[in-house]
Amino acid sequence: MSTPVSVGRASAIYREGIVFDALNICNFSREIFQEWRDAGVTGVSVTCAVWENFRDTIQNIVQWGRWFDENADLIVQARSVADIRAAKASDRTAVVLSWQNTSSIEDQLGYVRIFRDLGVKIMQLTYNTQNYSGAGYIEATDSGLTGFGREVVDEMARLGIVCDLSHVGVQTARDVIAYSKVPPAFTHILPYGLKAHPRNKRDEDVRALADAGGMVGVSLFAPSMARGNESTIDDYIQAVDYLINLAGEDGVGLGTDWSQGHPRPGTFLQWCNLDKGYARQLTPFGTTEVKKPAGIARISQMPNLPLAMARAGWSEAKIEKMLGENWLRYLTRVWGA
Repeated sequence: MSTPVSVGRASAIYREGIVFDALNICNFSREIFQEWRDAGVTGVSVTCAVWENFRDTIQNIVQWGRWFDENADLIVQARSVADIRAAKASDRTAVVLSWQNTSSIEDQLGYVRIFRDLGVKIMQLTYNTQNYSGAGYIEATDSGLTGFGREVVDEMARLGIVCDLSHVGVQTARDVIAYSKVPPAFTHILPYGLKAHPRNKRDEDVRALADAGGMVGVSLFAPSMARGNESTIDDYIQAVDYLINLAGEDGVGLGTDWSQGHPRPGTFLQWCNLDKGYARQLTPFGTTEVKKPAGIARISQMPNLPLAMARAGWSEAKIEKMLGENWLRYLTRVWGA
């Protein structure tokens, strides 16, 4: 049996090791970038498109270019695992550009490569509803992976892009897991087995993803947790352990889904929760109260994670893997060395 670590040792593991967060959709600014560094976050996957088309996504990437230039003391763009490890050595946070939808490629398969070349290394296939590739989890009828979607998944695999299935419909996700030549990921999810919320992933689908070699990031989105807004950091660790029991100790990592800096209600989150950003309301989460679990309510409280892991009796190896090494091993497989 693995030996549990002390709280002090757990904190040292956090300070010395890799901390990779597979999903942030914050109101990005120097304040957020400073909080990442102060909290010891090595790498972050940042959403730079949700409902945007090709042109608007290009504008978002242009903005990220400005942020990289203006905040070079705090952040650096990452296109490889080596870039993430180098950021740790230079006391900066590595930023991976990612999407929560493939609306940005419109109906043009060739656009996938353009965005990969600009550094978009993680693409969620669909966001909540139907697009050219498949269905989101809110769609009335889950069409499954479409013919065009197969081409998109193949192109992602060829170009070394992670195919994210977090908001994807059940059938579409199952189709991708069975079809893709490169293992996909759930970058920011919670388990259906602890709360029967339609956004959460069922046990059999987590197992199937893990069996295919995929990776699971665990979200801090309290409405999808068993105790909702009353959840604590220890409830989060319980959800992590639940998913580890399904996917294995090597297949789970962080995917917080921080939206820090965006008010609820507020224009941005209301836009996210409308179909295509303007049509029917898909969820109430743009306007209702959403709390992060007590003890990890802000990015600055990320160092509390290893303390909660130690309280739960975790070993040193388990903490290291969950905080970031699992993600880096998976990303090496998808992106290449």
